[in-house]
Amino acid sequence: MDQPATAPGASGTDDSRDRAAVAPRRGPRPTLAAVARAAGVAPSTASLAFSGAGPVSEDAKARVLAAAAELGYGGPDPRARSLRRGRSGVIGVVMDERLSDAFRDPVNVLTLDGIAEVAGEAGASLLLVRSPLDDERGTGPIVDAPMDAVVLVGCNVRIDPAVAVLRRRQIPVVAIEADDIEGAVPIHLDNRDASRRAASYLAELGHTAVTIVTLPLDAGRRCGPVDAAREAAGVAHTTLERLRGVREVYPDAAAVEAAGSSVEDGRAAARTLFTDGAPVPTAVVAQSDLLAVGVISAALDAGLRVPEDVSVIGFDGITVDDSLLHRSPIQRLTTLEQPFEQKGRAAARAALAMLEGAQPEPAAFRSELRIGDTTGPVRTAT
Repeated sequence: MDQPATAPGASGTDDSRDRAAVAPRRGPRPTLAAVARAAGVAPSTASLAFSGAGPVSEDAKARVLAAAAELGYGGPDPRARSLRRGRSGVIGVVMDERLSDAFRDPVNVLTLDGIAEVAGEAGASLLLVRSPLDDERGTGPIVDAPMDAVVLVGCNVRIDPAVAVLRRRQIPVVAIEADDIEGAVPIHLDNRDASRRAASYLAELGHTAVTIVTLPLDAGRRCGPVDAAREAAGVAHTTLERLRGVREVYPDAAAVEAAGSSVEDGRAAARTLFTDGAPVPTAVVAQSDLLAVGVISAALDAGLRVPEDVSVIGFDGITVDDSLLHRSPIQRLTTLEQPFEQKGRAAARAALAMLEGAQPEPAAFRSELRIGDTTGPVRTAT
């Protein structure tokens, strides 16, 4: 037989007190001054106990932390600190791709590691923002996100709208691998010179039939041949600089544009190079290592050997998953190895210098040609 329900406050189970015990504390946020009073210390001592920035006895620190736990105080209010300093304490990192795509490329991840290392040591936080504007109305995060400075990473396709917004907001800008931008601190990579050195290496090996597989020339994510009109309409700084470097050695080299920087993008772009009946290049210069792995995969699919039938050079110096090359004895990609983390650290130092009113230092970095086993002498006719 069912028992009658027990009313709250009767001799039965009353869970109202239990609910009250676990209910979140309501009312205004506890203050540091309240913690200091409860602990019997000065507010400055309580502040030092939380920040660890000065000498505080272990006894005083223990009393402060115990009082904070009792009052439900989790630490200084970051909003109040921002108001006092006139800053958000945030460095924005603006990327030109969807973040899900950006983080598939180890180049972006390693560069971000360098930025985060220096920013973290300075007590700054990072805010990742897709660039330049998330919608046509211009209401994306770059318009109103709380940022003290911005580092542009890989924003060489649609950079002008982003820079215009940041100028209006008077936010300092650091640009990694971009065209010269008025007022922005440049962090350069030797894209053109490095690509020229890679092409010269192929020339020394006797290659004359060379094709370039490029990164995107604009935001259209096209895949296909690059003719003179397409190249002239290109706006992607890194892509164009690397293309010009190879053309200094091979002025008439054919080029094929990839839709992005991934293994599949490289494979799709290179399929047309190795189809039956088409003249097969003896060497391919890919503008990223991921594209290079895709080119190698397409060559193997076509029954070609690397490097005996076709040599392949990449760009970046990332660690390539060996499983992608399991159909061949290839162990190491020939590539141009760039200093990702150093670029990121230099960019963060420049951003922090501008915030402190100091003179920021531009930086320029050099890539090194690393010889692997995906390049060899030009094949001889049989």
